Amino acid sequence: MYHSYSGDGVSIDGPSILLRKKAGNNWSFSANYYVDAISGASIDVRATASPYKEERTETTVGVDYVQDKTLLNLSYTNSSENDFEANSFHVGISQDFFGDLTTLSLSYSRGEDEVGKTGDASFAEQAQRQKFGFGLTQVMTKNLIVGVNAENVADEGYLNNPYRSIRYLDPDSQKGFSFTTEVYPNTRVSNAFSVNANYYLPYRASIYGDMRYYSDTWGIEAFNAKLGYIHTFGAHWIVDVHLRHYQQDKADFYQDLFRRAQEFNFMARDKELSTYAGVSAGAAVSYEWQFGQDKLVQKSSVNLEYDFLNFDYDDFRDVTDDAPVGEEALFGFSAHVVRLYVSVWY
Repeated sequence: MYHSYSGDGVSIDGPSILLRKKAGNNWSFSANYYVDAISGASIDVRATASPYKEERTETTVGVDYVQDKTLLNLSYTNSSENDFEANSFHVGISQDFFGDLTTLSLSYSRGEDEVGKTGDASFAEQAQRQKFGFGLTQVMTKNLIVGVNAENVADEGYLNNPYRSIRYLDPDSQKGFSFTTEVYPNTRVSNAFSVNANYYLPYRASIYGDMRYYSDTWGIEAFNAKLGYIHTFGAHWIVDVHLRHYQQDKADFYQDLFRRAQEFNFMARDKELSTYAGVSAGAAVSYEWQFGQDKLVQKSSVNLEYDFLNFDYDDFRDVTDDAPVGEEALFGFSAHVVRLYVSVWY
């Protein structure tokens, strides 16, 4: 796969390779290598630093075991950057019931992060993360499948970004404000609940949708909804068009502008913790070849997906705007996301 993201002055792209191998009737093994090459300067960087380049690599190995109607999967993932190292383990189990009309899924993940800071060899922080997941999928009719999911995440340790800053009023500064390092709580617990449905239409097409609600102990509440339509053309083509809306309320300790440097115990100005809304629209096209079970290559597919995203922030201002302090234009940006991937079964 090749993926590309471009928005808010930042470009991210790179390849991904996934290999999965069946072993006997019960086992399969997989390995995935994923690369993010990041360059540019977001609004935070333009305000406080210089453009940068870095690369993130992610490696995942996994194993699946199936026995009758039970599926067990285990995986390990390492994500590495020049100033960040993350290792996580995942275990999941799913079981079919009632003539395969009902599927119950349970999962658990645990991660350990090591956070550094470029230019400061003495900076070394850690964070621990764990996630519990629950899912239930039900075949309601011959045309309708419905699923419900719940997720609980607990984070502890150093949870903020060492490069991010808050801004505060400073009459001695030419701009009228100055920057200082953000301070976050060292714990965070979040819960998310979602429902999704897929309805098959009588002409080889389907409508699907999902809704998700999120809340955490930092005071953030978020909601998103997605609606999509899938249509097949002939024996080889599949087209998917979709629309998604997202909105969230800010964290309790977020502000765009503080009155002084040490105003509160916890202070943040990360725009992802602010009040904002986003809309995305996209389309995907897939073409699949069938070669037969007796061939070396049984089938292959080429898939292209494009999404356009637009975000508007209600209480995060563009400090590069030449305006009085606290009256700068509210920030917003758009982004383009492209994914092109090829799959081969052999």
